[in-house]
Amino acid sequence: MDFLAELKARAALVDRALDEFLPPEDAYPPVIHRAMRYSLFAGGKRLRPVLVLAAAETVGGDPVKVLPAACALELIHTYSLIHDDLPSMDNDDFRRGKPTCHRVFGEAIAILAGDALLTHAFALLARNAREQLAPVERVIQVIGEVAVAAGTPGLIGGQVVDTLATDDTVDAATLEYIHRHKTGALYRVSVRAGAILAGAGEKQLEALTAYAENLGLAFQIQDDILDVEGDPVRLGKPVGSDKRNKKATYPALFGLDMARARAKEAVEEALAALELFDERAGFLRELARFVAARDF
Repeated sequence: MDFLAELKARAALVDRALDEFLPPEDAYPPVIHRAMRYSLFAGGKRLRPVLVLAAAETVGGDPVKVLPAACALELIHTYSLIHDDLPSMDNDDFRRGKPTCHRVFGEAIAILAGDALLTHAFALLARNAREQLAPVERVIQVIGEVAVAAGTPGLIGGQVVDTLATDDTVDAATLEYIHRHKTGALYRVSVRAGAILAGAGEKQLEALTAYAENLGLAFQIQDDILDVEGDPVRLGKPVGSDKRNKKATYPALFGLDMARARAKEAVEEALAALELFDERAGFLRELARFVAARDF
């Protein structure tokens, strides 16, 4: 498998669906729809929606039927980035090589664009039932899980602990909590959403959940590493923001060598979780290997 080519093809499928599912730029009031689309189509690897598609495929489902759910997870991810970049949070001026949403549209519209993306995500999740793409009971389960993953037990909880943490108040357990919630929660629910909508069995769902949890951890550790030694051109954003903002990270707490070792360990655990599956899990396997080796 040419993994990067396959990832690009799947991301293109997601992009076409996102363009279809979002209001056009000129829908009234146009400024909010321009802001939403500006951040959503500013680039990105589309890993979360691609995970939804791949998880469905792994358990024998049709990836096309879970596209609304896949797009919903990308909307939630993009909303979190818009808000993360705000001056009151990480105060970043660039994202994916472009000025951040608040730098282009102002803070008020950026906040509202994030709110709008989060809200629209749940309309897309409901679409899975409305268009009879999956049984209603599965759609209800996924909507509930996504709400939890995006809320205080997941993404928001991780962001709060990360925001309040300082270098001298974070131990290993707190740092892992931040990573598993701020980043890992959306990876976990992306995989689970695709699998549940496609009718995964209990053992399949358990294995895919373990895969996703380790994948999310490996991704965030690598993100921490790249903020120390990455190429700003490749990353599309300045490096060193974690240190400037006194963020708790694996390199800050353990050093780069131990951070790399923990990321490698998480990838190995993710791959072990996929032993239950046949070649249909090939993309998920390659994705795990990519996450810890990436330089962008």
